[in-house]
Amino acid sequence: MIITAQEAWDSCLSFIEDNITPQAYKTWFEPIKAVKLVDNSLSIQVPSKFFYEWLEEHYVELLKIALVKQLGSQAKLVYVIRMENSVDDKVPYTEKIPSTNRSDVQSQKVDIPLKAKSPELKNPFIIPGIRDVKIDSQLNSNYNFENFLEGDSNRLARSAGLAVANKPGGTSFNPLLIFGGVGLGKTHLAHAIGVDIKDKYPDKTVLYISAEKFTQQYIESVKKNNRNDFIHFYQIIDVLIVDDIQLLSGKAGTQDVFFHIFNHLHQNGKQVILTSDKAPVDMQDIEQRLLSRFKWGLSAELNQPDFETRISIIKNKLYRDGVEMPENIVEFLAHNIKTNIRELEGAIISLIAHSSFNKKDITIDLAKTIVENYVKNTKREVSIEYIQKVVSDYFQMDVETLQSKTRKRHIVQARQLAMFFAKKLTKASLASIGSQIGKRDHATVLHACKTVDNLSMTDKQFKKYVEDLHKKLTI
Repeated sequence: MIITAQEAWDSCLSFIEDNITPQAYKTWFEPIKAVKLVDNSLSIQVPSKFFYEWLEEHYVELLKIALVKQLGSQAKLVYVIRMENSVDDKVPYTEKIPSTNRSDVQSQKVDIPLKAKSPELKNPFIIPGIRDVKIDSQLNSNYNFENFLEGDSNRLARSAGLAVANKPGGTSFNPLLIFGGVGLGKTHLAHAIGVDIKDKYPDKTVLYISAEKFTQQYIESVKKNNRNDFIHFYQIIDVLIVDDIQLLSGKAGTQDVFFHIFNHLHQNGKQVILTSDKAPVDMQDIEQRLLSRFKWGLSAELNQPDFETRISIIKNKLYRDGVEMPENIVEFLAHNIKTNIRELEGAIISLIAHSSFNKKDITIDLAKTIVENYVKNTKREVSIEYIQKVVSDYFQMDVETLQSKTRKRHIVQARQLAMFFAKKLTKASLASIGSQIGKRDHATVLHACKTVDNLSMTDKQFKKYVEDLHKKLTI
């Protein structure tokens, strides 16, 4: 009975699947395609030279047994490597490499050079390997959902993160883009999602990487003519987490390769998680085709924590460190450090350290000294709420009037000034600024900023408004 190449390979796969882990089978055998079967010679197509080398290094004996079992002792295996050249050639090419097999089954080794140089990158994370080695996730288990406290400022992002962790690649939140200012917990939440997925789905390949490191790896792969292997490595990831994606700004080559990786992962139901210090609409020098994909899923913003959330963060930090602190001091810290969580935790650590090293009790006077020095030496970022209050007081109106829909000239100008300083002095997105200042859209904020710039150059009185408010907000 004559069998086809696909039938022969399917029989081999049935045997192989029973003898290795599900993750190894999924990573290294599912992508292989049967090409042809001539006599006892089975040709299979693999995605890259790296792929071929890995199979020969780790699964040659298993392949030998499966082939002999199916095709007899004269079985031969030929690898067909079909991929696009790394740099100049845009035409796909094919090379055939007989398996070394290290056995009685066609034991001769034939080396046929590829047009591209032999890859040195392989796994960009240089994982030493014997069979079934798993990719290191690069996750920090200390960043988890348990110590990422929920509040009004992060509820949407945290809830979306939990949904993704429960069903990676299976929700409408793909990609999930988490954005917000410095120190608000973007990296923490990204790690927490990854850690939770690894706990729930140990067979899934999860990888966390910064956009900066991704770019460095890509540049190195181009230098060594390994671009295809670099792409293939990222295409086998089940959950890819890229931190600070805005750092791809202006890097056309890296954006192009990430575009192709993103498409492959998304089309195959894999989960992509991104973090950024700004919303997609505010990203500069990122290709539109990439920005449009960032908007496919959910963009969730992390805002500055409110007072109640800051209280919870302080108490949680103290509990984890086994430290007790009077309630009035906890409230003092929460009232005086509002910008971000990183600064808040830094102040707590400083306070505990001073108390311990100097053998002093934690008192309100010590807390005032620490906070005064800490805030003085920390670049200050005011809140949008505070900006609105300062601007409203300056123009002798309440915040509700400032946010109202009235078109009276002096109120409109006050509102525009609040938007201008919110963009200038905070890391909030245009959409977030508009939402907090009277539920306007990002285009209104952009128009307000341009209007303030123009009036500052043409109207002396308006220029004085800007100067006065700048002093009040940056003291």
